[in-house]
Amino acid sequence: MKAVKWIDYEGLWRELVMLGEERRARKTKTNSSDQWHGKATEFEQRVNDRWQQKDSSRDFVRMTLQDFPQSTVLDIGAGSGAWVSFIAPYAYSVTAIDPSESMLCQLENRVQLEKLQNVKIIKGCWPDVQVVQHDISLCSHAMYGVKNFVEFVQAMQESTLKRIILLMRAPKDDGLMAQAAKLVWGHPFDSPNYQIAINILWQMGVFPNVIMEEDHLWKPWSHATLEEALSEMKNRLGLFDNQEWDEKLVDLLESNLQYQSGEYIWPSALRTALLYWDV
Repeated sequence: MKAVKWIDYEGLWRELVMLGEERRARKTKTNSSDQWHGKATEFEQRVNDRWQQKDSSRDFVRMTLQDFPQSTVLDIGAGSGAWVSFIAPYAYSVTAIDPSESMLCQLENRVQLEKLQNVKIIKGCWPDVQVVQHDISLCSHAMYGVKNFVEFVQAMQESTLKRIILLMRAPKDDGLMAQAAKLVWGHPFDSPNYQIAINILWQMGVFPNVIMEEDHLWKPWSHATLEEALSEMKNRLGLFDNQEWDEKLVDLLESNLQYQSGEYIWPSALRTALLYWDV
């Protein structure tokens, strides 16, 4: 039997997080330490647009809250508060944690507008924030900037009495960025995601149930020019000013992008995976 190369999933997760930090540092035009500075309103609108569609993730969270009535819920990386707003009517209380001043401003406005009386807001990064144990812990797409995913999950387990729920992006293994990552790196992982996380959890002895959102994929990326699409792909691969792979990456883009209404449209390749387990 041919030897199989072992993948250090924890190390791979950490490297991809660090690459994401470098990419954002190169892209940002502000000195603010808040990565959502000037972008929180746009983010909230994207979430609201996505939530116009029915999805199995919200159905499952609602079912969990009905199965565990009057629960205390911890929302890690609460952002602009979409989940807080959804959970609050079913829960005894909601503790919302987020490090972004911009996001917390959106969240506070939402809480006041909807007159949510059972929400406590805490500014800080998980797992540095100290909280009492909650019945249910939820983290929706807020773990991608965490270098130590094991520590992140362990802290959730220590702070949870009943159920942990994680929502993560799950890209297709044959998606365009997966193909580019395979070409340059030899593996299909272009960012911290479900596929890496599930392997880390298994190594931790955690075997979560998984619900894969199949109803719809995330809105595909689009660019005005092929050059912009190439720049996006290179930045995500950490190539930046490196031109070594340009010719092959352009070939890959030309073979996969569709030109519609004056834009180059990427093929849809992202869905949401919901992972849950009882503590």
